Amino acid sequence: MRTRHRLTRLLAASVAAATAAIGFATLPAAQAADPPGKPDMDVRFATFNASLNRNVAGQLVEDLSTPDNAQAQAVAEIIQRTSPDVLLVNEFDYYEDGVAAELFRDNYLAVSQNGADPVDYPYYFVAPSNTGIPTGFDLNNNGVVGGGDDAYGFGLFPGQYGMVVYSKYPIDTDAVRTFQHFLWKDMPGNLLPTEFYSPEEQDILRLSSKSHWDVPITVDARTVHFLVSHPTPPTFDGPEDRNGRRNNDEIRFWADYIGSPAGSSYIYDDEGGTGGLRPGSLFVIAGDQNSDPNDGDSVEGSIEALLDHPKVNTSVTPSSEGAVEASLLQGGANLSHTGDPAHDTADFNDKPAPGNLRADYVLPSTALRILDAGVFWPVQADPLSRLTGTYPFPSSDHRLVWVDVRLPHHR
Repeated sequence: MRTRHRLTRLLAASVAAATAAIGFATLPAAQAADPPGKPDMDVRFATFNASLNRNVAGQLVEDLSTPDNAQAQAVAEIIQRTSPDVLLVNEFDYYEDGVAAELFRDNYLAVSQNGADPVDYPYYFVAPSNTGIPTGFDLNNNGVVGGGDDAYGFGLFPGQYGMVVYSKYPIDTDAVRTFQHFLWKDMPGNLLPTEFYSPEEQDILRLSSKSHWDVPITVDARTVHFLVSHPTPPTFDGPEDRNGRRNNDEIRFWADYIGSPAGSSYIYDDEGGTGGLRPGSLFVIAGDQNSDPNDGDSVEGSIEALLDHPKVNTSVTPSSEGAVEASLLQGGANLSHTGDPAHDTADFNDKPAPGNLRADYVLPSTALRILDAGVFWPVQADPLSRLTGTYPFPSSDHRLVWVDVRLPHHR
């Protein structure tokens, strides 16, 4: 049972009923041959909130400029041990021209970590994040303009907590759509707390706390739209629940985007294009959604907008034995959870709350058959548990989540 102020399912239902030009870097490295390893048209998609964010601008580039940063080594080894074909990394500070993305790829992912096979990502995509960009408004109503809470998305500097997509398959860079500037007020039936934000603030507030990206991946002449984002945590606010409401609507954006043309007609991207995903398109939704269907602090029904969506395949839920073990060993808030701990993907504070939660998702479209899925969370007896550990974590408080899918035959 969620323990925080929340909106009711009735409100969520009414929201559903109401819904009847930036620059970016897409710098593929050298052109590569077809990715090796897996049978034709079997593809592993993954998401990993790797906590590769820093508190000072420039620090991540400095840390990745040499191959001996311990956290980056642990993160890279996790990626090498799971070897995703297409990967979203959340909490990876954005730098123009992809300098940090290239340093991590070249100095860590392409270099064996503790005997793991290096992983080659010839293609990647990065773009600006709303985090840390000043708005000029007192968005948290504390009487002072400035600081992370008053940015378009929480951050101490522009680009903090950004994201990057790595791929073994080509990215159709000309067809990428980003939604960094989409205004929250322009979503029909939104949960924007109008009593908290002034009319002037409502006119500039962006929906995405980081951004939403539609990144088309070309696999064996088929296109799979990798729909990635990182909604704000539904906490760190007050009784107005501004972050919980925003988290709900950031998640709902993808539900509308993959829905009917009528329901997605309100959407516009950063280049002025309108509408959602073309009906019949293949897609995978990925990211740290910061919402658990059973426990935690999110608005009730938030993640269910995706989990219950008729176009989303949830036939297999990623799980791990390590998450079950951690829930039992750590106790605390975990003991009151109603969800299956095997599905947890984040190791959060247990005393007093919120405890471990399912926060990270890889959700394919129904036309993509799920072959297997998992969460990289080894039990303590497994030697690889050194990569996840306990607080202070050697890598991240989140775990990598992966799903193997089979693309339909290309006619």
